Amino acid sequence: MKRREVLEVSLFLAASGAAPLVSAHHGWSSFDQDRPIYLEGRVAKVLWQNPHAELEIDLPATLKLPSDLAQRAVPAQTAPVDGKALLAKAVLPNRKDKRWEIELAPLTRLQAWNLAEIKPGATVSIVGFTFNGEKGDPILRAEYLFIDGKSYGFRSSPA
Repeated sequence: MKRREVLEVSLFLAASGAAPLVSAHHGWSSFDQDRPIYLEGRVAKVLWQNPHAELEIDLPATLKLPSDLAQRAVPAQTAPVDGKALLAKAVLPNRKDKRWEIELAPLTRLQAWNLAEIKPGATVSIVGFTFNGEKGDPILRAEYLFIDGKSYGFRSSPA
């Protein structure tokens, strides 16, 4: 069951008095922050909402790491993030899912980065983190997003 479905069931049960409200939102602890993953693809679906915006992207059959990934410019953030090291360490996922859910940042942070709502059909590339051991649904929590020649960091606000 996807996390959104868990939240909907939890809300229904709480509203009916059948169970206490449980939060389905997760923090960073379930993501493998030692293994940055690189994905790129075409946006199939967009949910521009809180607690964070989400994209669903379709990966190409021939996904590969770009040769210039480690040299890409990464924006300064208020949180200490070694973006160059993350890009240099990025790998492709082991799993072969063709569609991935991408978790971006909360809308207020996206606004701080001046990131306009991404539209279906756009091509994006992302470096981020998936669940430990790549278990569960194909979800990537975005650390960096590259779109239309620009890069955005989502750990914190722009520095």
